[in-house]
Amino acid sequence: MEELKSRPANSSPLTPLGFLDRAATVYGDCTSIIYNNTSYTWSETHRRCLQLASSLSSTGIKTGHVVSVLAPNIPAMYELHFAVPMSGAVLNSINTRLDARTVSILLCHSESKLLFVDTLSQSLALEAISLFPPNENPPLLVLIKDDEDDGVSSTIDSRFCCTYESLVEKGNPGFKWIRPESEWNPIVLNYTSGTTSSPKGVVHCHRAVFTVTVDSLIDWEVPKQPVYLWTLPMFHANGWSFTWGMAAVGGTNICVRKFDARIIYSLIRKHGVTHMCGAPVVLNMLSNSPEIKPLQNPVQILTAGAPPPAAVLSRTESLGFIVSHGYGLTETGGLVVSCAWKREWNKFPLAERAKLKARQGVRTLTVTEADIVDPESGLSVKRDGSSLGEIVLRGPCIMLGYLKDPNATSKCLKEDGWFYTGDVAVIHHDGYMEIKDRSKDVIISGGENLSSVEVESILYTHPAINEAAVVARPDEYWGETPCAFVSLKAELTRKPSEIEIMEYCRAKLPHYMVPKTVVFKDELPKTSTGKILKFVLREIAKGMGSASTRVSRM
Repeated sequence: MEELKSRPANSSPLTPLGFLDRAATVYGDCTSIIYNNTSYTWSETHRRCLQLASSLSSTGIKTGHVVSVLAPNIPAMYELHFAVPMSGAVLNSINTRLDARTVSILLCHSESKLLFVDTLSQSLALEAISLFPPNENPPLLVLIKDDEDDGVSSTIDSRFCCTYESLVEKGNPGFKWIRPESEWNPIVLNYTSGTTSSPKGVVHCHRAVFTVTVDSLIDWEVPKQPVYLWTLPMFHANGWSFTWGMAAVGGTNICVRKFDARIIYSLIRKHGVTHMCGAPVVLNMLSNSPEIKPLQNPVQILTAGAPPPAAVLSRTESLGFIVSHGYGLTETGGLVVSCAWKREWNKFPLAERAKLKARQGVRTLTVTEADIVDPESGLSVKRDGSSLGEIVLRGPCIMLGYLKDPNATSKCLKEDGWFYTGDVAVIHHDGYMEIKDRSKDVIISGGENLSSVEVESILYTHPAINEAAVVARPDEYWGETPCAFVSLKAELTRKPSEIEIMEYCRAKLPHYMVPKTVVFKDELPKTSTGKILKFVLREIAKGMGSASTRVSRM
């Protein structure tokens, strides 16, 4: 068989962009996008993306150039996930909740050539451009107008070269989109959320995105033509790859600029939503809304981004949502570990099912290997549900690396062939993983390593608590002690005291894990995707000084 080898016919580069061509053929007359009173079919979306890609090429955008977008979940944001890489460029989706200084830094770092700006982000973009160093060339600005937003002015600032729709209109619908010469060519540049440190530019190739997209559809068992509600920001790891995934299955994308529980329930009823994604904070929102009613039809909801408390999972499923739970990072492009459900678990009580589902689970199909290793020995930890180690991964969806940061790249993509995630977890007897913390979030108190996630899971069972996060507070005697930040439910007639919450935890946790401080806040600081910003809370706790100036009782 030595004479058999790869040939052009069997080695064409993998890319998710071809999903759109197929969708236009198979689902051409079916609805692709709904946004307020606007809707498109898959044929129209295909044509618009080709026209936009054509216009980008005509403006001088070349293969490998970075094109950025600053927008929420609106139709243009979805189209750009195809149009930008169809022009050969690399898509850079920027978090709309960042401050102008950070946006400016990211645009400079990525050497972005063009920036698409949503109409409500104009001031943010213009301020970011004004902060550019004199020796740096800022990107061209293109305005994404929103004719359905009554509060938007019809005038265009002269600093914008044109509008999004004008680029679409003047483009060639017969444009032959630029296929990647290699499947290792970059397709997206995503900056990490910065929950633990300053953002880093994650670069993914066509091969990785194709793989994680197909993998995610299989793992979540997404059927043909689902109705998908965009409650997960597309700028967060490209919506966990479901931007391209919905084209693969001919789904209907329900776009929404901003939402709360009332809006979500309304859109579910109006459009017959079948699928949605979101961080645990979205589940918490849905299960704590004062106007909640059980769903008429079940809705599949995929959650990830932070370990979901079992109490929140239980409340959400009691309303008729079918919750799936997974784990991924910006560096993996989507979910690479999922809590693969077993039929026999359906026989367990709701609370027990929720506890099982709160685990991250096992590797998905296309991930080559996943393990948890001892950080010192590098050996796999015991499958006992208590031995802590770091999650390591290898497989085709792992990033190429961090843009212009070889040191950070080599620290996590090591010579031993593993990607080191920085997440601390255990493996249970059945081989399922469960995250206990980010390595930076582990609290070391009196020589004991304690998991903030375990403490948070108990706090979430308190009937008065809406949100909870636990971080380390300096302590002169113990080194660190747990400090709990909580927000309370709005409808309370009587609010619990700090002592009451500590006593509640003391009845359910080892004493060394009980928070020594409880701080009440109206709302905890979060990223746009719902992750609680623990580094902000750590700074607050640090500023509070030592939790004790004498020997504390454990």
